[in-house]
Amino acid sequence: MDLRQFLLCLSLCTAFALSKPTEKKDRVHHEPQLSDKVHNDAQNFDYDHDAFLGAEEAKTFDQLTPEESKERLGMIVDKIDADKDGFVTEGELKSWIKHAQKKYIYDNVESQWQEFDMNQDGLISWDEYRNVTYGTYLDDPDPDDGFNYKQMMVRDERRFKMADKDGDLIATKEEFTAFLHPEEYDYMKDIVVQETMEDIDKNADGFIDLEEYIGDMYSHDGNADEPEWVKTEREQFVEFRDKNRDGKMDKEETKDWILPSDYDHAEAEARHLVYESDQNKDGKLTKEEIVDKYDLFVGSQATDFGEALVRHDEF
Repeated sequence: MDLRQFLLCLSLCTAFALSKPTEKKDRVHHEPQLSDKVHNDAQNFDYDHDAFLGAEEAKTFDQLTPEESKERLGMIVDKIDADKDGFVTEGELKSWIKHAQKKYIYDNVESQWQEFDMNQDGLISWDEYRNVTYGTYLDDPDPDDGFNYKQMMVRDERRFKMADKDGDLIATKEEFTAFLHPEEYDYMKDIVVQETMEDIDKNADGFIDLEEYIGDMYSHDGNADEPEWVKTEREQFVEFRDKNRDGKMDKEETKDWILPSDYDHAEAEARHLVYESDQNKDGKLTKEEIVDKYDLFVGSQATDFGEALVRHDEF
């Protein structure tokens, strides 16, 4: 599969979550957990390490000496201190944690960047993206694969313009990330809702009715009896999705469905790290306060060895 085919597949998969006819298709975007480990500081700080660094990066610290861990942590603190005032606030920590947790997204964008940045100017224009992604597909008015590439391009252009904050049709890396992963950016949420509604709203009346809602996530495929989860979804639509009880979901109701206001794990973890490290209780952290509690933020050979001893004793 070449790059263009991959991107078209990615575009389609964004619009349609593929599933078997009897399996539930999920369009809801939830904030993922910060770690799959149990958050129990009385035993270890593994959860905090994963939350602060991301699981993969956290592993790299386990091979460092305490001195090396402190040195690397100090360099990270300089990055977290966005306004360079010498302090790390709860808000700056929250932003850092969210960034660390989305490393896989930035890695995905980085892996595609060179393919699109044709003139190597460090930016990606709409023309560059269009030519790489669609290219010769647009020359064929009747492609054999059944896809309407011109329609897909119009949809992509609309999203590109939404991601492009200054309206020059040239995307920075951050804007291009918002274009490829709009669900991760607050200012892109309206386009996520709009695209979702267009996918589901088969009669194009600007709303999602009950049958469109069910039809998007389930296909009868010749089966007369609906699975129990489909009956539950019908009840969910009537009782919770359709808030004004008019028999259909409008834009705001659809937004509440696919982009729920989840518990903010990053905010809770940032608050926890500040509380545990703020020695003078001024509500913000110095580099010294963070490095002094380095084992809360990052691992090292010492913490890894200590946890091994605990596991040995328990055994």
